Amino acid sequence: MAKAKSAFVCNECGADYAKWQGQCQACGAWNSLQEFKVSTGKTSARVAATQEAGRKGYAGATTGIQDLSEVDLGDMPRFSSGASEFDRVLGGGLVPGGVVLIGGHPGAGKSTLLLQTMCWLAQQQSALYVTGEESLQQVAMRAHRLGLPTKNLKMLSETSVEGILAVVEQVRPKVMVIDSIQVMHLDGIESAPGSVSQVRESAAVLTRFAKQTQTTVLLVGHVTKDGTLAGPKVLEHMVDCSVLLEGSEDSRFRTLRGMKNRFGAVNELGVFAMLENGLKEVKNPSSIFLNRSKHPAAGSLVMVVWEGTRPLLVELQALVDDSALGNPRRVTVGFDHNRLSMLLAVLHKHGGLMTADQDVYLNVVGGVKVLETSADLAAIAAVVSSFRNQVLPHDLVVLGEVGLSGEIRPVPSGQERISEAAKHGFKRAVVPKGNCPKKPIEGMTVVGVERLSEALDAIFG
Repeated sequence: MAKAKSAFVCNECGADYAKWQGQCQACGAWNSLQEFKVSTGKTSARVAATQEAGRKGYAGATTGIQDLSEVDLGDMPRFSSGASEFDRVLGGGLVPGGVVLIGGHPGAGKSTLLLQTMCWLAQQQSALYVTGEESLQQVAMRAHRLGLPTKNLKMLSETSVEGILAVVEQVRPKVMVIDSIQVMHLDGIESAPGSVSQVRESAAVLTRFAKQTQTTVLLVGHVTKDGTLAGPKVLEHMVDCSVLLEGSEDSRFRTLRGMKNRFGAVNELGVFAMLENGLKEVKNPSSIFLNRSKHPAAGSLVMVVWEGTRPLLVELQALVDDSALGNPRRVTVGFDHNRLSMLLAVLHKHGGLMTADQDVYLNVVGGVKVLETSADLAAIAAVVSSFRNQVLPHDLVVLGEVGLSGEIRPVPSGQERISEAAKHGFKRAVVPKGNCPKKPIEGMTVVGVERLSEALDAIFG
């Protein structure tokens, strides 16, 4: 029987330790070390060769010293996944030898998206779908229900990484899906599937295999309760691209957001609609997020956020009400809670409006998460609109960053945002003075402001 030794790995950063300790010295996290046993027994020849190649070089072979000016700058070859929104998040398409990690809550549509993608790719090149959580009959039933072409797609039900690599040696696919990485295991590791050691080592072996054979590997990953990918943090460091499929239970829309991408821009957003025949891409996301009520209401305002490489128009709603508590509530959905508190302080100091005795609720309609500061001015305007019970015009759009001294700062790609709003029929825009277009935009009045008091006068007259 093979001897096993214990090791301790940090769930947050993947650092190794010989013995347990309360705090990880690498990232500072507390109680994040988990024990796993590493077997010293023999592994399969294929896995051993892959691991040995990985020790010599990440892609299986080392290169000699070379001048940076002599490195080949040829374009990275890509091929389409069959969905333009998926290609957008990936940075233009799939890359040979690239490893993509797709996470999401149960029922978000990860398997549906990948099954659609693989059925389409199988018509152009060899493709293999490895399922470890479902039977082949369940996958076939889903493909039949969605009306997908199933003729050329190879299927395999297996959870052993050694068994998968043995089959892949014969099939030689160009694209391979592993659904999911949490159920895969290596025979040389004695811990259960889904543990830190199994997830980490299985992903490492599959990643090295992808680099050596130029096979594109798509890994499905589970997420925790707080929405982050389950398993050690080092799993995200291994892969080339990490994307997250999100969607609320009461909405048929799904957003695919790029969290990491070595071959393209991060924070790129793709939008899909979950229909009876699968996930359908939404070409114009602004149109679905601007499905506003026909009856104008106070506290509702449209802003323009920048998602990856394109502008996106979303509605922001605020509700301000008298608080019956000693400590008024500050509740946000899709907006940073701490930033709202800061903006309310700026509004009191430089706008003359005190909300210390008011409950303030802020909601970004459609499930979009605003991660940038261009929504500052729109958030303040929505709060003031609800506080005064004053309805804002439906054709008004607001954007701009608000500083602590009450100044309105310009935002990146300001003119592209204004042009996008004009395409959707907005007639008036209040923006930072530094973002005012040099040439007038037909059918739109653009007002440039520099101070918060000046912006409130322009918005509310």
